[in-house]
Amino acid sequence: MKRHPARVLEPTDVLRLLKHVSTSRMPTRNVVIVLLSFKAGLRACEIAGLSWQMVLRTDGRVAKHLTVSRHISKYGSGRRIPMHPDLRDALTNHHSDLGSPVDGAVIGSSRGGHMTARGIVNWFREAYAALALKGCSSHSGRRTFITRSARSISKVGGSLRDVQELAGHRALTTTERYIQGDRDAQRKLISFI
Repeated sequence: MKRHPARVLEPTDVLRLLKHVSTSRMPTRNVVIVLLSFKAGLRACEIAGLSWQMVLRTDGRVAKHLTVSRHISKYGSGRRIPMHPDLRDALTNHHSDLGSPVDGAVIGSSRGGHMTARGIVNWFREAYAALALKGCSSHSGRRTFITRSARSISKVGGSLRDVQELAGHRALTTTERYIQGDRDAQRKLISFI
């Protein structure tokens, strides 16, 4: 049986997900989990392994970028990702709620320490099930991030190479597999030919 790629979510579905998790136990942490996936394109293992040293400036405030270290990324593809303002605000709130730690897990488990990658995968599965969002997985946020980035990159003068670097992919062909086509854009494109 062929596995289907994780579903790319519409902005309204992402808002529903954020609303749902903001009323759950550990709401500031849970909003950060969603935004790390949808606004930074992090994998479950990267969300689980993220530490405050990768997020904070030297003065202890939340930085304007995330540094995904090689030891938590797939294939050792560490990278630096500019931080979306919504994610930065959520991280600032979460950091404050935790008492402004300088080290340790950004996404902690209820037992202390880092959540595991499997824990992140299961957390997303439960959240999507609660909202009856079919075809979604922990990879939906990453795939949505890559698709939206690819669709917008020409507006800022970039290229798919920039999306590849943000995603931490070794090959552009990997990045291309994440991008979902847009039927409306395809129809508009054909009308120009």
